[in-house]
Amino acid sequence: MRSSSPTSIPSTMSSSSSSKKQALFISSLIVLWYSSNIGVLLLNKYLLSNYGFRFPIFLTMCHMSACAILSYLSIVFFKMVPLQPVKSRHQLFKIATLSVVFCGSVVGGNISLRYLPVSFNQAVGATTPFFTAVFAYLMTFKREAWVTYAALVPVVAGVVIASGGEPGFHLYGFIMCISATAARAFKSVLQGILLSSEGEKLNSMNLLLYMSPIAVLVLLPAAIIMEPNVLEVTLSLGRQHKYMWLLLILNSTMAYSANLSNFLVTKHTSALTLQVLGNAKGAVAVVISIFIFRNPVTFVGIAGYSMTVAGVVAYGEAKRRFR
Repeated sequence: MRSSSPTSIPSTMSSSSSSKKQALFISSLIVLWYSSNIGVLLLNKYLLSNYGFRFPIFLTMCHMSACAILSYLSIVFFKMVPLQPVKSRHQLFKIATLSVVFCGSVVGGNISLRYLPVSFNQAVGATTPFFTAVFAYLMTFKREAWVTYAALVPVVAGVVIASGGEPGFHLYGFIMCISATAARAFKSVLQGILLSSEGEKLNSMNLLLYMSPIAVLVLLPAAIIMEPNVLEVTLSLGRQHKYMWLLLILNSTMAYSANLSNFLVTKHTSALTLQVLGNAKGAVAVVISIFIFRNPVTFVGIAGYSMTVAGVVAYGEAKRRFR
């Protein structure tokens, strides 16, 4: 008995030290995830509404360009995840389809930020589970338990209430925000359908590696046609504000960091943890945006957003229990 104690104590200490390092690592990932997501959201709002850079398509193209370059460096050079090659033209076509839908969701979200406060933008974005459930039912005929669908009622009702109590409500911005939310949900359902076979499954980082260059090719002509003076105005802003280029580079890098940290948090935590963290992230973004941009909020708006978040939490819990 005595002879075993000297070896068991170091072993216990080593295990405790390893657990602390793992907890610190996961905490750092969560901080990176929060700061990247909230940072890119707030910086998008600042550039598009307060800074005079009114080019959401070009801004999205900058994001996708950074994602293409940094994804290539992360996977090919730094080998953060194994490279998963595209095996056929058919698979490439599926990825291209997802890329176009992804472009639509990001551009729509950026356009909405020109007209809506971040707080209301996040309230509408919280309805993603509703659209995901609708598209999953329409496209795969996958049915959930009635309790799960019932949980979606406060999700939608909350946004309706928040819309009525939003002082900065803008119909076009609202339509674009709803469209972006629906496109984001459609992309997640479509991804599950198109890349469902074992031979075609890609992790999110490899999918981003292939989607980003396609997105740039789609967004470039769109920016040229729909935002014809983008280069002229961008260069002019660059001369007027010495930090203009730094803001664009930082914003684009944070867009990639948001995707990378989301992948890493998903990998190192459970699905339930990710869901809880995601719900809290939206609330944190709302609070920070109100302090920074000083947009007016009403009790009705706060109550509506709270109802939506509560509905999202209930929906996630119902899905977990009634699988």
